[in-house]
Amino acid sequence: MGIIGWIVLGLLAGGIAKVLLPGRDPGGLIGTTLIGVAGAFVGGWLSARFLDRPVENHFFDLYTWGAAIGGSLVLLIGYRLLFGNSRD
Repeated sequence: MGIIGWIVLGLLAGGIAKVLLPGRDPGGLIGTTLIGVAGAFVGGWLSARFLDRPVENHFFDLYTWGAAIGGSLVLLIGYRLLFGNSRD
């Protein structure tokens, strides 16, 4: 899967992570989608590196989506913990 595929997957994973973790985000919609893209890359890298499950083969692979959404959730939670009070 190429870089464009990971970006599209990250945008969708960021949206799914936002649905799974509702509430106000410090970065808004743009920040959440950028976190989704970064989460897709991080989740894919962690899955390939530490779980010995490369996710770069197919766009519609369940493990690829799980890694991208999981990475997005982790980054979104970390972002909220670090910058959560900036929109009060």
